[in-house]
Amino acid sequence: MWKIFFQNRNVKLYLVVVLFLFQACKYEETTEQPIKYNPKMIKDTLIKANKFLLEKDKELIESYIARIGWDMNFDESGLWYEIYKKTSAKKIVAGDIVKYNFKIELLDGTVCYSSDKDGIAQVKIGMSGKEFGLEKGLLMMRVGEKAHFILPPHLAHGLIGDMDRIPSRSIIVYDIEILKTVNF
Repeated sequence: MWKIFFQNRNVKLYLVVVLFLFQACKYEETTEQPIKYNPKMIKDTLIKANKFLLEKDKELIESYIARIGWDMNFDESGLWYEIYKKTSAKKIVAGDIVKYNFKIELLDGTVCYSSDKDGIAQVKIGMSGKEFGLEKGLLMMRVGEKAHFILPPHLAHGLIGDMDRIPSRSIIVYDIEILKTVNF
């Protein structure tokens, strides 16, 4: 009787599956090893990655400037700037409310924002919540002046962009015209 039972093909397949499942479900106790972090190694890796990204951003900016033909200056923070229309008016200082026309572009020429579409912008220097690079640039200017600023990601919108029109890790180009300031 067993001989006939084991000659049936479906029974053989059934037994193989049952044995496989029995073997696969066998419980093995494993002890998890705690993950060992090396803070110095992590810090060194992050510093190297940041240096690499800063160098790549600088190369992209220098290539853009050469292509456009601007005569830009470089600030130690990473801000590139050119004040192409100068005046002898009052210099902008922290606490001033600055009204300005602007255009914000990506390096590929995509216009993200502009005062033509979005209206005249206004910031209170030191309390605006705007890009750090923009405030640094505005503090170099006077009423009536026009300038170009190029902000690498760490001075603009960083890793995530503005979550609207400026993508993550974008270098942005500002064209600014200071209209007036108000101080309190």
